[in-house]
Amino acid sequence: QGQLEESGGASVEAGGSLMLSCRAPARTIDNCEMEWYRQPAGQQSEWVSRFSLHGDTRYGDSVKGRFTISKDTAKNTLYLRMVMLKPEDTAMYFCKTGTCTWFHKSKENSWGRGTQVTVSA
Repeated sequence: QGQLEESGGASVEAGGSLMLSCRAPARTIDNCEMEWYRQPAGQQSEWVSRFSLHGDTRYGDSVKGRFTISKDTAKNTLYLRMVMLKPEDTAMYFCKTGTCTWFHKSKENSWGRGTQVTVSA
């Protein structure tokens, strides 16, 4: 399995913006469905967004209209642009691979170690 590495988390005030990055092994993000999850301290993880193999993007209801998922295959990097942040967005954010193409099946269901986002009121 490949290693995913998130970065970009920080402490910001409500209303602020952040850009999270997820660096992936070569040929991962163009051959795998890519997702963002988040987990507030002491709570269950929540699915945030998905970039499908077909190029479709999806968002959870709590972030729709505020978060944007994107990727740069040349840089092997997945992004999550977050604007109008709220205190309830405070969580550890993780990127994850979903379904991958046939020759990249070994990369499915890989997780990074996460990056912390803290939003103060």
